[in-house]
Amino acid sequence: MNRSRRSLKRSGDRVITPRFAALGFLLASCGYLAACGYHIAGRSDALPKSIHVIAVPALENATNSYRIEQKLTSATVHEFLAATPYKISSEPGGADAVLRGKVLTLEAVPLLFDTQTGRATTMLVTVRCEVTLTQTEPQKVLYHSDKFIFRNEYEISTDVKSFFEEQDPALDRLARDFAQRLVASITENF
Repeated sequence: MNRSRRSLKRSGDRVITPRFAALGFLLASCGYLAACGYHIAGRSDALPKSIHVIAVPALENATNSYRIEQKLTSATVHEFLAATPYKISSEPGGADAVLRGKVLTLEAVPLLFDTQTGRATTMLVTVRCEVTLTQTEPQKVLYHSDKFIFRNEYEISTDVKSFFEEQDPALDRLARDFAQRLVASITENF
């Protein structure tokens, strides 16, 4: 075999160059990833083509957090309008599908602390919901999760005055992030 040309020897006299081997590996990897269900995010192919209007009535709130269901519902409606082609209604009558949900728990635990003051600087927020998207005709469940869990880290101010001013904007960020994940889960059927 020629030493100046780098190649791999296979059974028989067949010679495979490293370039050809790399190309074969790349093609095999792409085929493997496609078979595993990887796809482009943001595509709304999981829901039936007959759905054009989705009703999103207010989520139920089983927590002690005041108005969290209103913020999550509002953010979910906004995300559906911004990221999908569906029209959104608050009334189930006349809708092709209805999204119902209940906020089961909302927990915030300190994650990082300021070493000098001992106050929390980052919180881990966990929201657990039960969510069901039902097609109205026929009565068919398109998406259901009784353990839809959203977790995210949020930085908070160590200044006591600005801490209380941050509560509403922090809840708005939480609601927006929650809605993005929920809508993606429903439309991409994860």
